[in-house]
Order: sequence, then structure tokens, then C-alpha cells
Amino acid sequence: MANENINQAPNSTSELAVRREKLNSLYESGNNPFEITKYETTHEAPDAIALYEEREASLAEGETINVRLAGRLVSRRIMGKASFAHMLDGKGKIQLYIARDGVGEEVYAAFKKWDVGDIIGVEGHLFRTRTGEISVHATGITLLAKSLLPLPEKFHGLTNLEQRYRQRYVDLIVNPEVKDTFVKRSRILSLIRSYLDSKGYLEVDTPILLPIEIGASARSFKTHHNTLDIPMYLRIETELYLKRLIVGGMHKVYEVGRIFRNEGMDPKHNPEFTTIELYEAFTDYYGMMDLVEELYKLLAKEICGDTKITYQGIEIDLGNWERLTMVDAVKKYAGVDYHAWQSDEDARADAKKHHVEVPADATKGTVLVEFFDAFVEDKLIQPTFIYDYPVENSPLAKRKPTDPAFTERFEYFINCTEYGNAFSELNDPIDQRERFENQVAKKKAEDPDSPAEVDYDYVTALEYGMPPTGGLGFGVDRLVMLLTDSASIRDVLLFPTMKPET
Repeated sequence: MANENINQAPNSTSELAVRREKLNSLYESGNNPFEITKYETTHEAPDAIALYEEREASLAEGETINVRLAGRLVSRRIMGKASFAHMLDGKGKIQLYIARDGVGEEVYAAFKKWDVGDIIGVEGHLFRTRTGEISVHATGITLLAKSLLPLPEKFHGLTNLEQRYRQRYVDLIVNPEVKDTFVKRSRILSLIRSYLDSKGYLEVDTPILLPIEIGASARSFKTHHNTLDIPMYLRIETELYLKRLIVGGMHKVYEVGRIFRNEGMDPKHNPEFTTIELYEAFTDYYGMMDLVEELYKLLAKEICGDTKITYQGIEIDLGNWERLTMVDAVKKYAGVDYHAWQSDEDARADAKKHHVEVPADATKGTVLVEFFDAFVEDKLIQPTFIYDYPVENSPLAKRKPTDPAFTERFEYFINCTEYGNAFSELNDPIDQRERFENQVAKKKAEDPDSPAEVDYDYVTALEYGMPPTGGLGFGVDRLVMLLTDSASIRDVLLFPTMKPET
């Protein structure tokens, strides 16, 4: 008895040669294993199994449930005149019973020469075996595509992690839980779209190729437009074009946007990633806080079944959010009171006392942010909004009317990680121009060859008048990591960026 499955398939030069020889034999016999263009199916594996379970008790004597399925052969046990096999399709796996008197002697002989990994079609009726497994009793079986490479003996574990990312197509075949992650990712995006659409937001698309590199701190990818003979840059955000639409009277907009940043890679960062940015006229950052809470509660219930989830062994309650100003957070976790600083010099002295490194010309606001990074972020395990950021590091947020040293901005943190960023959007064109020009000047001081420019067209848009607006941006990939308990961003990207193999 021959027993082959995806965990035992050999991965050797001889196996490759054998499969090529089988392909040549098929050609020589007039059977092209790649010529079939269509195979009609009636069910997928889990649906067929569920149908039989539902109707089994009511089937009359001699009555059958006939099905046609297609998928990948992932195991088989050759036993003389009859064989068992398993086939994996788009939804799951089902057992096949293939007998010589069921499919015919010629077809059965051909089947015995097929390989684990081949794509097949099967027709027959459902039944339950003596061991209780619902299976297909085949009356016909067809080779739909020949697999020329054997599936690997083992395709999981730390030693093969990079190979799994490089060859995601094989990873998806062998590790069903991987596919489940990406099914959930698709569902998460669908739920977010449905939620925003129900709130009256309009999904839009904005340019990916930009004629200037804006002065933000993130680094752009540069390319060249041949016809216009100009440099162009892949976008690092969708914000400025979306807010142009607010100016134009589209008062609730969002974009599911692919973003590109020419920066490092680690378990939380990939050079290309997906964000959702949304903007709503006539609301502020408190409105965005309410939206985040409502959305995350909805997603947790729909994807995980409860607002209390477990991420990497830590219980996270997405139904309970804390709100702290940055000043209060630093006071709570570092024991340092921003309001006790009478000058920038006082702030820098306090930083030195607490061994917090800051620039020699650091302002009070800059020092506050450094204290937050040093003492607070790694304490924010449960969902927390940190709001009211210093104006120094918030070039697009509106100043607080009651304290112009701060802006109406928040970030929210879960498990010591920032998940999103929101503002009451700056709509003063004069203030915006000054902040942009200061930002670009600082970037060019650090790098005289930087191509960074001020987006004066956006300033022009503001000069036509933008209503008070609340804006929010959050990373889809980190959100999917959270809701699927995935440790690395590469686990939630089908094809993460990889260093080329030598």
C-alpha cells in the first residue's frame, strides 16, 4: 500500500525528474494536463460535508447526493482496486474514495500515476465511511493541472519562516491557519467599509504618484516620469489630497490607501503598507475618538466574538478605553509635571536629571514628547487615547484655543504600540504655510540635498476655506495583527517585502 501526503512528499532531484517524466508520458499519450480550461463544480468541500450532515437522516434508500468538486490532491493511499485520497479546495478538505469499478479501469490506472500536489476534479456521491468520515464516492476523476514541484516535507517553523514569506503560495497550501488570517483580513476591511459607509462616508481614491516630496519626516521612494521628464515620488500619506476634498465640499471621505515609505523593516514595519484615513467636516478630534471606540468594539465582536481578546498571551479589553492628555500621562507614569517648567531651560534640566536625551535647543514641548517616549508608551497595554500634543511635533493639527502651545491631536495605543493618529485639522492657511516652511527648512538643515518641498497647492486649497474638520488615520496591518493574534506584520501581508535571494 502506498501512502503519500503533504508531510511526506519527497523533495529531491529524483522526484523532480520523475514528475517531468510523467509529464512527458502524458504528452506522448496525447493527454495534455494543462489543456482543460473549465471544470464545473457544484460545491466546495465544507459545504458538501455540511449538506450531507443535514440530509443524511432523511435520505431514502438508494437516494444519493451528487457533487462535483475541484482542488489539490494532498494525500492518497493506494490499495489495489480502491484508494482513498484527500483533496483541498478553496474552503477546506474532503476525503475521496476512488475505486476501479467506480471510475473505470483506465481512469483508475491513470490516477495511480498522479502525484500529491496535482490539481484534480472529482464527481460522485457523498457517503459516510465505516470510520465516520464523510467522503465522495468517485464516479469520475479528472487531472486538471500537473504539479511539477513536490510540496515540501515541512513548511512551517522558525527555520523556514523566511521561505514561507517568499513562497506564500506554498504556505497557503500547507498551513490552513495562514489562509484563515487573510480571510479575516478581507473581512476586517469589508466591515470597516460597511461601518464608514453606514455613517455617510464616501470612499475615494487619491494619487499615489506625486510631483513633489513633501517635507514630512518619512522618506519617500523616488521614480521618474519619462514623458514629463520629471522626478515623482510615491506617497507617504493620503491626508493632504483627502482634505482638499473637504475644501471641495465632500464633507465625509475616506480612503483605503497603499502607502510607501523608504525606511527600515521590523516586525511592525514594511516599506509598503495599508492605511485608512478619513475626514469629516464640522467635527473635531473628540468625534474621532468616539468613532475609534465604536469601530474597534464592532470589529472585536465580529472577528473575535468578544470585545475581550488575547494578543500574544495578553488579554486586551477593546470595550474599555482610557483617555489621558500627554501632560497627565507623563505626570502619571514619570512623576514629572510639565506645568512646573517655567522655561525651556527648566525642561532640559529636568530631562538631564531623569537621563532623558533631548536636543540642545529642545523646547518644553519637545522635552514632553521625549519623556512620553521614555516613560509612558511601554505602560499603555490596555486601549488608551493620548491627546493634546505639543505643537512642535504636530504640523497638521489645530492649536488648542485655550493653550496654543498644544494641538488638538491624539494617538491611541494598545499593547504598548501606536495604532492610529487623529487631529482637529488645521484650517488656518497662514499658520499652515509657516509650519510647512519651518518643517522643510528643518529637513534641509539636516540634509542639504533633500528634495523636500512645501505643498503650496494645499495651502492654496486652505485659502479657499476649509470647515472645521476631524481627521483620523490608522494602519490596517497592525489592526489585523491585533485581531488575528499575529506577531509580525509579515504574517498579515500576503507578499511582504523581502531581500532578494542571491
